[in-house]
Amino acid sequence: MSEAVTRSVTTESGLLASLDPLLREWLPRQRWFAGKGRPVTGFSPVAATELLPAGGKLGLHHLLVRAHQPLTLGAPPHPGDCYQLLIGEREALPPRLAPALIGHVTEGPLAGRTVYDALYDPRPGDVLLEALRTRARVGPLRFERDVHQEIRSGLVPRLVTAEQSNSSVVYGDTFILKLLRRIVPGVNPDLELPLALAREDCPRVPAPTAWMLADLADQTYVLGVLQPFIQGAADGWELALRELAKGEDFGGEARALGRATAEVHTALARALPTVTLGHAQLELLVDGMVERLDAAAQAVPTLRPYAPGLRSAFEALAGLAAEGRTWTAQRIHGDLHLGQCLRSPAGQWRLIDFEGEPSKPLAERRMPQPTVRDIAGMLRSFDYAAHSADPPAPDWARTCRAAYCAGYAEAGGGDPRTDAVLLRAYETDKAIYEVVYEARHRPDWLPVPMSAVRRLAASD
Repeated sequence: MSEAVTRSVTTESGLLASLDPLLREWLPRQRWFAGKGRPVTGFSPVAATELLPAGGKLGLHHLLVRAHQPLTLGAPPHPGDCYQLLIGEREALPPRLAPALIGHVTEGPLAGRTVYDALYDPRPGDVLLEALRTRARVGPLRFERDVHQEIRSGLVPRLVTAEQSNSSVVYGDTFILKLLRRIVPGVNPDLELPLALAREDCPRVPAPTAWMLADLADQTYVLGVLQPFIQGAADGWELALRELAKGEDFGGEARALGRATAEVHTALARALPTVTLGHAQLELLVDGMVERLDAAAQAVPTLRPYAPGLRSAFEALAGLAAEGRTWTAQRIHGDLHLGQCLRSPAGQWRLIDFEGEPSKPLAERRMPQPTVRDIAGMLRSFDYAAHSADPPAPDWARTCRAAYCAGYAEAGGGDPRTDAVLLRAYETDKAIYEVVYEARHRPDWLPVPMSAVRRLAASD
């Protein structure tokens, strides 16, 4: 196995051209593909690395490819997002790999072979773990690890099949490897922030064990992160829905989750620089919120009657900034909600997935921001859980929101409810985003954020 992952890179002439027609059909169907609704017109290679030799019983190709799509329907093709693909190739797929099928290649270097998403297959999973364990280098691919953490060989890999914006492989019950699908150059917060928190000995975030990089044209791309797997952990969203369905109180868990959030924020403020947001920075922040409101009201007519009330939330924040009020900004989670939290069997909460909102540019995701932004995201998540019940349970949400804020204050984070203007502005901005998302993708869910819109528009 170690011999396979230390082979030199092979730039395979014609490989991408032979895969092109198959990838055009397969890629848009993937949950993690960001360009849905626009046709894929072609691909350009960024890197191609052979991890297992082609033509044998099993070949394994690591590809970074840029998908060409029109920016809007009817526009000319445009080199768009770069995606990480692990392509396996065999003469024929065994039945257990049927869900992984990409297609049958008819021309080029892989003609006559069947290609598939290799993450469904344990053998390629073994190759990746061995590369991380041995700190291998394969062409532009670089596998690094924390030498103080042991990585045992022989752990059986299995793909996590739940819908995700990336892909994850669990090794035994020891590690989980998150492979980023949409790749951008630069320091990815999904590796940067957990490493910083590990240096601060913050137990609320699993410390990275190893990570996978690509060095291309004087730029580094983060491709994946291996972290300890929390065996038996409950996803915060699923746990909340389960307790809600049973009519159980979730206030204690919400309070504990607030404490966990405050501990992470405090550790991040120690580990990385903080900044002060003054009038000029707040003006830009408010302008962005107002622009998003105007665009949302244009796109979703249901929102228009509430626009003046929603705008008042942003005007109130601008008013405080004009009076000389300042706020501290620091590195935060950036996309915090119940689904980004895990509760261990011992009852400890952990925060995961520090990538931020994948649709945002990397530079924006790495900017210091007020901690209230994370808090607003979690408060909205409690609302979502409560309104997914039949009938909706707004009192349950109110209890959870209050308990979460109280827990946050208990852990030294300061009670976010005392900064009501900033909190209302961020929660309003989040609800507006949710309205647009649901109107486009899940119209049946539109009443959930609209209930928050009505409340926020009427707030003083």
